[in-house]
Amino acid sequence: MSAMNNFWDQKNECLSRDELHDLQSKRLAALVKRVYTNVPYYRNKMHDKGVLPEDIKSVEDIEKLPFTTKQDLRETYPFGLFASPMDEIMRVHASSGTTGKQTVVGYTADDISLWSELMARCFTMTGADKSAVVQVSYGYGLFTGGLGAHYGAERIGAVTVPTSSGNTQRQITIMQDFGTTVLCCTPSYALFLAETMEEAGVKPEDLKLKAGVFGAEPWTESMRSEIESRLKIKAFDIYGLSEIMGPGVSMDCICQNGLHVWEDHFIPEIIDPDTGASLPGNTNGELVFTTLTKQGFPLIRYRTRDVSSLNYEKCGCGRTMARMAKPCGRTDDMLIIRGVNVFPSQIESVLLEMGETSPHYMIIVDRVGTLDTIEIQVELTPDMLSDEVKKIEDLENRIRKNIESILGLAAKITLVESKTIQRSEGKAKRVIDKRSK
Repeated sequence: MSAMNNFWDQKNECLSRDELHDLQSKRLAALVKRVYTNVPYYRNKMHDKGVLPEDIKSVEDIEKLPFTTKQDLRETYPFGLFASPMDEIMRVHASSGTTGKQTVVGYTADDISLWSELMARCFTMTGADKSAVVQVSYGYGLFTGGLGAHYGAERIGAVTVPTSSGNTQRQITIMQDFGTTVLCCTPSYALFLAETMEEAGVKPEDLKLKAGVFGAEPWTESMRSEIESRLKIKAFDIYGLSEIMGPGVSMDCICQNGLHVWEDHFIPEIIDPDTGASLPGNTNGELVFTTLTKQGFPLIRYRTRDVSSLNYEKCGCGRTMARMAKPCGRTDDMLIIRGVNVFPSQIESVLLEMGETSPHYMIIVDRVGTLDTIEIQVELTPDMLSDEVKKIEDLENRIRKNIESILGLAAKITLVESKTIQRSEGKAKRVIDKRSK
């Protein structure tokens, strides 16, 4: 592995902003013509908005186009938004949504090849090359994480180990025996692996791990520091969603100063989630994507519900692609408690920055009469269980004050014994909202 020559496709990763503008404009015009012709649902949406393909001549015209939402995907379930005939669809994936129908996405052979290429760009940013051993501990199946990482690792020529998720002891044994250099999994599972290794007496020095590619759930800079410290690796944040492609829509580079969006294939926008108005660079809002080159399942202005911002300045790594800020929450999983907007990531940041407890926590929201209540269960580390009661009470009070300072909201803090909060091998469940039950 080498972090020096960390470009997979340097020419395209370093296009000038003018070159990117021209390429995006050309591809956007072609995309709109294609979906207008091949997807009746989009044709109707464009008619409703009074826009025709010939109205789209450049990137600036994108605001004339209608948004696409998850509800549109459900209304056209399963294949109503496919722009290629079924005999050209090579694979389907589906989201693991907890409400309503799954959202189904289709890939042609060229789509799979493109996905592999963009994942190859991502892996190369970590310093990985054909000498790497990549352990893919994301789930395989309808979820895009496992196969997306798998194909990208194979594209760079790395040894690819498809462990999938689960069986934590075996994961650690494979890391030891196979000489894994790059670990791919959710950040919460990376912490669980670190915790299990510590209990088993396996030290980071016993492994050859150099980098981790972590995604599929929101995580904070504090959690990144925690993972890097405990596993002695460089932790990279990868972003994607099945509707757009899967993992590899964007990823941070060695500078860890925002996730590079592959703008030659996706147009990112930031909008006001309430009005739909476009927002300028470096402004927080809802992240929207248009897929420029996907054939089987192209999407126009898809509202991700992720809260982020975009930075268009050239990065220290040399790439010119826009960098999206690590998503700080979602517009649709944001908790509103007594009129206050609360993101779980805010609570996670407080706990990890204090560094006096385990990184595992659970948020329980309830309603007593007409009043919303919030309880945050925080797991103690094993060595704290023997501490005197006064020390634990003092810690509880400090957590409460810090949480209130950040949220502007009083919360009940409950310190619980080590290992009592359920661990996850996939996306961590952080919130139990009893108000809707």
